[in-house]
Amino acid sequence: MRPTTTILIVEARFYTELADELVKGAVAALEAEGVIHHRLSVPGAFEIPAAISMAQKAATGRPGLPCYDGYIALGCVIRGETTHYDYVCSESARALQDLATKQHLAIGYGILTVENDEQAWARADVTRKNKGADAANACLRMIDIRRQFRLP
Repeated sequence: MRPTTTILIVEARFYTELADELVKGAVAALEAEGVIHHRLSVPGAFEIPAAISMAQKAATGRPGLPCYDGYIALGCVIRGETTHYDYVCSESARALQDLATKQHLAIGYGILTVENDEQAWARADVTRKNKGADAANACLRMIDIRRQFRLP
């Protein structure tokens, strides 16, 4: 039996239908484990790390605000005609890794970085690759590891 666990799903809503499918997979995986979850929407993948950092900071030492055991970052970045794709992909990934390593946060990475819609749907679809569920399961495993090492 998993100890009481609360997770914040931070979902980038730039591609609404893809976001809905990623969330569907993540929520199903969390509910199968009996995990409490909340959702927070942000405009795009670039904003996900800041939202996680804000949620973590807000809960630190402030009674009444939820304190999360882990975070799930969900979104999609599809390559376009400019270098914007490269910056969004690398900076969001770097910032999430910085949060994970410097603050010991358990983060499930579910930001799809793809060339086209077809690749995005192959990864998001809960009947295919189901990357939302993969991100949820990665988050749960990292929470277990953090608890194993008795980190707060």
